[in-house]
Amino acid sequence: MNRIKSQIDINSDTFKQNKSEYLKILNKYKTILNEVSKGGPESSRERHKKRGKLLARERIELLIDKNTPFIELSALASFNQYDNSFPSAGIVTGIGVIHGKETIIIANDATVKGGTYIRQTIKKHIRAQEIAMENHLPCVYMVDSGGVFLPEQANVFPDKFDFGRFFYNQARLSAKKIPQISIVMGSCTAGGAYVPAMSDETIIVKNQGTIFIGGPPLVKAATGEEVSAEELGGADVHTSISGVADHLAMNDAHAIEICRNIFETIPDTHYEKTEINSIEPPYYDPEELYGILPIDLKKPVDSKEIIARIVDGSRFQEFKARYAPTITTGFAKIMGYNVGIIANNGVLFSETALKGAHFVELCTSRNIPILFLQNITGFIVGKQYERNGIARDGAKFVHAVANANVPKFTVVFGGSFGAGNYAMAGRAYDPRFLFMYPNSKISVMGGEQAANVLITITQEKMKAEGKDVNLDEIEKIRKEILDKYEEEGSAYYSTSRLWDDGIIDPIDTRKIIGLAIAISKNNIDEETKYGVFRM
Repeated sequence: MNRIKSQIDINSDTFKQNKSEYLKILNKYKTILNEVSKGGPESSRERHKKRGKLLARERIELLIDKNTPFIELSALASFNQYDNSFPSAGIVTGIGVIHGKETIIIANDATVKGGTYIRQTIKKHIRAQEIAMENHLPCVYMVDSGGVFLPEQANVFPDKFDFGRFFYNQARLSAKKIPQISIVMGSCTAGGAYVPAMSDETIIVKNQGTIFIGGPPLVKAATGEEVSAEELGGADVHTSISGVADHLAMNDAHAIEICRNIFETIPDTHYEKTEINSIEPPYYDPEELYGILPIDLKKPVDSKEIIARIVDGSRFQEFKARYAPTITTGFAKIMGYNVGIIANNGVLFSETALKGAHFVELCTSRNIPILFLQNITGFIVGKQYERNGIARDGAKFVHAVANANVPKFTVVFGGSFGAGNYAMAGRAYDPRFLFMYPNSKISVMGGEQAANVLITITQEKMKAEGKDVNLDEIEKIRKEILDKYEEEGSAYYSTSRLWDDGIIDPIDTRKIIGLAIAISKNNIDEETKYGVFRM
């Protein structure tokens, strides 16, 4: 493959200014992430430690292989919601390596409202199980939870993708022969008791872990029986009498050691391996992304400059380089794995959509994963384009992406607006993973476009009613819409609601996508089949 020739002057004032501005954005993100990663309030963390318990992220660090990364997912879930009283939505999820096996880890954070579940906690837990199912990854549940956050019960209990979905997913994972191990390190009550009960093997910590359908207060209210938590569902009961748990641990560290021992007996998943010596780092320094990525989304960015700092050797075999240049398509390697890349260079025209659909077909016919790099304002609008069939041609691209049964990965490096989000494998199109950069934006359209649309509608309404156009009212509408779209279009608003799998530092893209491609090889996809393309 040919090496991309960068046109960026890293010594220019423009580059240096952009980098300086981007680092401010990045530092804000890292400051927020650092604070959220502490877990619950200091008083709760101290109380937790005095009980001899490790914090959730400490447990994970001890569980995974030494000197291997843990890719945390949706770390800022519920950020700026619930008065920020549920950092990370009270649960830590991600991908770690245990005895060389990539594993989904789901760990309750009991320092956050006793590890109870709000809407985002439910969504995050289910999303982690989906990733395990899609990629055939074993699961470890580090259970320390009081169950449903009762004031939120109407939002977390009855619907299809609410609390009960956990156990449905566990049954489905088990049927697919995907190993699931539970470590009960604290409370595990009510419906939550089914998490360990439906796992392949369960470890419980003595004088610390408890499992029961109804706790002591409920038992007393229902039957009049008085019983302690330990007598009702402690480690001795479940490892020697009920058989609900299989292994007795003396403390957190011992429980984690037992879990790691279990993983020694779990067979390796067979997937495509790459030779370490065949992996070539990018020719251009990934840190140069800070000087390239868009601060002002109105300014164009050549997506090949992004690709050059992500792929092996900065090498890229471009497809249809001279045709429909508002989209870049081609083949590369990331951490030794073949990947097709589709990246935005501007608005989507009919020919752009056709080029994208053609390239998706190539990738599916060759069984090559696809990485979508989004910086998209949407499809072109106007009389000429509608008459030329932009909706028909755009539908081809959407159709191809929706039915592509190869692993899809999406990174939003700029804007993600309108139907362009769909064609470029937005969340609704089931990419295996979707990540955002801290500068990125996502909404149905840009704030200024939305404001202008609503102002035009308001002006026409005033004229139809015979009223004079009130300029003060118009400016008020403009400001309200701009402020609304600025807030709701931000990466923080998106990640708080789990519209993505997390905000990432741009220089980690290569590592994260490389791991994502590696684990996607664990599962064989069905053959891609297309329906009717309107011609």
